[in-house]
Amino acid sequence: MLKLLESRIFWGVVLIIGGVLFLLQSLFGIQLGGLFWSIVFVLGGLFFLSVFFANRANWWAIIPGFTLIGISATIATGELFPSLAGTLGGSFVLGAIGLSFLVIYLLNREFWWAIIPSGVLLTLAIVISLESLLTDTGFVSLFFLGMALTFAIVALVPNPEGRMQWPWIPAGILGLMGIIFGAFSGEFMVYLVPLALILGGGILIFQTLRRR
Repeated sequence: MLKLLESRIFWGVVLIIGGVLFLLQSLFGIQLGGLFWSIVFVLGGLFFLSVFFANRANWWAIIPGFTLIGISATIATGELFPSLAGTLGGSFVLGAIGLSFLVIYLLNREFWWAIIPSGVLLTLAIVISLESLLTDTGFVSLFFLGMALTFAIVALVPNPEGRMQWPWIPAGILGLMGIIFGAFSGEFMVYLVPLALILGGGILIFQTLRRR
């Protein structure tokens, strides 16, 4: 893949395709230019991912790789589904960057810190995509709960130095703030109690199995 993306012939073909698409847009008014840029961005993302697969030490390449693919998805959505662009456009980019940090952690468990930006960005991607369905306090509540879950995961996952206890402090504070804002909004109260029970039961089972 890396050799293909470094080929001048390949990029020459891409430029020709782009020229044809823009020409069709000029002649017939068919909006195809955005799709061309979407293809260019996804190819750029694949280039960075190829850099990583060629040498796993280049884990940093995962971040621009996923980011460019997320931008590509945003452009393509705007071209193909304009009504969804305003709702999902930003979520694609934030979600893609969040996934890049998640992949970095899954590939190297020593990089526990990658869980934090991953959780923050994935939470933002989710709440932004649901923004039209939420009140302002509901938006804030969901964001705080997502952040609390992120730090709880940081506390639960193993790392070379052993499980850390400090993440439980921000997890507890953020979780409490999420519950308070949820109480003010009213829309999450019907879900908070069962979710809290499920989360508490899951933590108890996890800790019991871990000791065994």
